Amino acid sequence: MMKSLCLLLVSVLFMNSLLEAQGRKWKGEGTTLNLESIVIGRCYDYIRLVNPAVGEKNCSEIWEAFKNAFINKDPCSILPKDYELFISLSLHPIPPNKSLFWENNQLLVNSFADRGRRYMSLADTLFGFLGDFLNWCGQANSTGLDYESCPTTEECENNAVESFWRMASITYAQHSSGVIHVLLNGSAVGGAYPQPGFFADYEIPNLQKDKISQIVIWVVDDIEGPDIDSCGTHTVKVLENRLITLGYDVTCTDNYKSVMFLLCLDYPDDSKCTLSSSAPAAQRGPVSSDRGGSWNKLMFVSFVGFLFRFALVY
Repeated sequence: MMKSLCLLLVSVLFMNSLLEAQGRKWKGEGTTLNLESIVIGRCYDYIRLVNPAVGEKNCSEIWEAFKNAFINKDPCSILPKDYELFISLSLHPIPPNKSLFWENNQLLVNSFADRGRRYMSLADTLFGFLGDFLNWCGQANSTGLDYESCPTTEECENNAVESFWRMASITYAQHSSGVIHVLLNGSAVGGAYPQPGFFADYEIPNLQKDKISQIVIWVVDDIEGPDIDSCGTHTVKVLENRLITLGYDVTCTDNYKSVMFLLCLDYPDDSKCTLSSSAPAAQRGPVSSDRGGSWNKLMFVSFVGFLFRFALVY
């Protein structure tokens, strides 16, 4: 037993020494290069092209508020409230019936929401858009960013990125209204509704019940993945019961067609993506004589319309 403990201790010390030798204090990736340029650029991209309806925002001021939330601080002592000024400067209304919450399917949600055109997920708000897929942290007693390494959530929960998304999730939930949509991954290991999780711990508790008419849950399996969770079973049942107990009107649908169509773009030959055999044969085979007749009629009507317009002009 003592021998095993000694070996474990030696291994830990060796890994720490290796990380320090490589200039890495933490296990996570360091700050994204050109972070300032990316954040300010995304800000202008959002207010000019993605969603001009939010109006004017001071992108330089937003960057300063974002940076000051974690700069010159212990990277394991950053709290959600440290981002309050950043949230205040970047906040804008979320259209009713457009909110889309999720777990374990970020890329699918980004595609389905279509940058706010179809739905407005957290990443489609200005404050979420600025931080999406980025990494960052500062250093105690230093005004610089740490480009070598940043702490992971396993190393410390109160890191800069984790606290940012907690604050963003809380804010997003508080400003969502109307019909709320939730897209869950039915193939996720451990279940579609993870606990702990951002939806369970930061979003559900901050929903404003008086502003919400219904919560619509979609449980969608990966095309090539297993069917682990579904409406009315396992963790989804836990979620449904929790929301019903809170007094919400809840509906749940498995493999929602609109999302499945999107997934099938990448798997057109999969059996789950095969069109129903009840589809009209004329749509799958050669053009029928009836469709040819319809085409001839259309050409005749178009030609008559052209002659009529020509007569009116001359």
